Amino acid sequence: MSVITPRAVFVVRETDYEVLLARHATRGQARFFLETRGQSLADVEDRHARFQAVLGQARAAVPADWRQALARRADLDRFLFAPEDIVVTVGQDGLVANVAKYLRDQPVIGVNPAPDLYDGALARIAVERLGALFPASLARAAEVERRTMVKAVLDTGEQLLALNEIFVGHRSHQSARYRIEADGDAEDHSSSGLIVATGTGLTGWARSIAEATHLTLGIGTEEPAVGYWVREPFPSVATGTTLRAGKLAGTVLAVTSRMNEGGVVFADGIEQDFIAFEWGRRVELGPADRALNLVVA
Repeated sequence: MSVITPRAVFVVRETDYEVLLARHATRGQARFFLETRGQSLADVEDRHARFQAVLGQARAAVPADWRQALARRADLDRFLFAPEDIVVTVGQDGLVANVAKYLRDQPVIGVNPAPDLYDGALARIAVERLGALFPASLARAAEVERRTMVKAVLDTGEQLLALNEIFVGHRSHQSARYRIEADGDAEDHSSSGLIVATGTGLTGWARSIAEATHLTLGIGTEEPAVGYWVREPFPSVATGTTLRAGKLAGTVLAVTSRMNEGGVVFADGIEQDFIAFEWGRRVELGPADRALNLVVA
């Protein structure tokens, strides 16, 4: 019987330097563009060089008998992950969220290439530790946090998964009209939309909404629960503001669109990757039936 060789899959996104080159065609034109605006290409090149050095060090840490692959963020929806893969993100925390929805139970190791620039809440592993973490992750001996994810299921059968949050509202963030149902209560709303967030997402968009509204919910990152927050609900003769926030554990939040056009559902802040949410469509949101296996030690 043949034995499948493990594979380390490195997930990256374009550096600022690569984006500038793609936009301006040559290094000289990129430098001219920045210098005429009082900026320096040298700083961008330095960050690019630092990133490439960390990526090279990470790839050198892969056991010699393993396979390797490189996946860019823009190509994740076309990349085929295998059950035996060990996934390594090299970049900001958002890269972990970007890849999470494409995985099943594969371990994810987040490497922070620039601790002085990025917080590293999810990408917390120093590149020097990778050599030991590869075999430990393959043997399922590494310490792992099973981060709860949130799922949206539309009445058409379409689904979205997210590690941080899912947004329901108008694509322009103008007034969105919908009917909301939670824990047996229902209400018609006109608001700036709503988000349903995990415990992981509480450090991001959900946190800013909770602090602004003083509607704080305690949700652990591994707790099989999510929370919802309505953004700026407007009271009127036809709309209410009672259902503004709540915790969903074993229940779902149902939302029915009352928008003729512009209604969307999107995940983890990627507005370009959305599902249309037009008048009469219904979506149910709650904890997903899968989790992110984030290697932490």
